[in-house]
Amino acid sequence: MSPGRVIHTGQAVVDLVLRVPAVPAAGGDVFASGHEFLAGGGVNVMLAAARDGARVVYAGGHGTGPFGDVVRAALAAEDVELTGPADPGADTGFSVALVDDDAERTFVSTAGAEGAVDVARLRDTGPGEGDVVYVSGYSLVHDANRAALLEWLPTVPASVVVDPAPVIGDVDLDAVRVLLDHADVWTTNEREALILLRRLGSDAGGGDGADVATALATATGRTVVLRAGARGAFIARPGGDVLSCPAPEVEAVDTNGAGDAHAGVMCARLAAEEDLHAAVRRAGVAAAIAVTRFGPATAPTTAEIDAALRDGLTGR
Repeated sequence: MSPGRVIHTGQAVVDLVLRVPAVPAAGGDVFASGHEFLAGGGVNVMLAAARDGARVVYAGGHGTGPFGDVVRAALAAEDVELTGPADPGADTGFSVALVDDDAERTFVSTAGAEGAVDVARLRDTGPGEGDVVYVSGYSLVHDANRAALLEWLPTVPASVVVDPAPVIGDVDLDAVRVLLDHADVWTTNEREALILLRRLGSDAGGGDGADVATALATATGRTVVLRAGARGAFIARPGGDVLSCPAPEVEAVDTNGAGDAHAGVMCARLAAEEDLHAAVRRAGVAAAIAVTRFGPATAPTTAEIDAALRDGLTGR
């Protein structure tokens, strides 16, 4: 039996990445020390999964115009499949990412054709039991995407991985609950996890990564993968023990796209029928490599991850 696919239902956009000493205060100005113009957003997750050997399908929208061309070229270079044609009436949206000297990133985004997906495009992916469907919280921001996703998810026989994204504090809580109802794995960073816990009226316990992961798994009834930066990741299941996946020690130069690299490689390994713990450990190595490189789409290849594992680049 062939491995399952990773079906990405989120948004592929273009990133204008500016490296700055610090984000300027309101009304201020700062010169960037460097810049890049690249496909980003959901592209980062898809490229990470594809580079680690997964067959990847993009079920989202893409536009007619220069930004759409950038996205399609990036996906084609990694053999990512598209489920529908370009929107003839809109281009793809873009995001400005400011990466400061502490390797932190701040975004300002626009919306384009990626925010107008109908349920037919999602159904055309034909997910099967061996597939992994990746869902982004950003889909809940766009009216069309939200309606299509919430109609489609209850019919999906595949495993569903949800990444709530930074917007989890602003989107409709009833829609979030639908995602929770159909998520097999909820993968999140600490900030997003704490926001969701507050919205659900739950306590984060002692406040460290393991406590936050446990609290979120208990509050949601879902398996939680909590990404904790240099401390690695924690896997928590409702009523179960917490598994720790320490991060490799590296010198980070750009954290933009690290969570995407982690999520993409994890999904690729789940689609290859690896267990969650092994998938998360491998994803941690991929994310560690990614943060040592400038740019949003810096996920390593299978060969690079395998070499890092052979050379002992694992968490302690």
